[in-house]
Amino acid sequence: MTFNLKNSLAPRRVVHAHCDIPCGIYDPHEAQLAAQTVETMVTKIKALPDDGSEASRNSFARMVTVKEQHAERVKHEVQVLWSDYFKPEHLEKFPELHDLVWKTLKAASATKQTVDAEKAAELRSKVDEVARIFWETKK
Repeated sequence: MTFNLKNSLAPRRVVHAHCDIPCGIYDPHEAQLAAQTVETMVTKIKALPDDGSEASRNSFARMVTVKEQHAERVKHEVQVLWSDYFKPEHLEKFPELHDLVWKTLKAASATKQTVDAEKAAELRSKVDEVARIFWETKK
């Protein structure tokens, strides 16, 4: 009986969120740091020696993994700002915000698909613009 009750009350899947209370504590710095990490990993990957050594292959794999994780982190952090923080009055004041968020999320995806310094720089620039707007809304 206890086992069945425990199973019926247990969540079917685990979900993660910043805060759905809402807590009111939002900050774009994590997205900016993640975008900077993506850009740094691309630079480091491009600087790896193309010698086919185990050390180079290992470094490549690790750097790509970090790049992918941080690009995904950018997407998560920007989506939290978009869905939980930004409000209609922010869109009225910054009508480019909707398109900017969409393009930022697309840029994060693009950095996962390639090792392209231009795409990484574009992501960082877009995240910085989201952050700029965020801080403007706090004034």
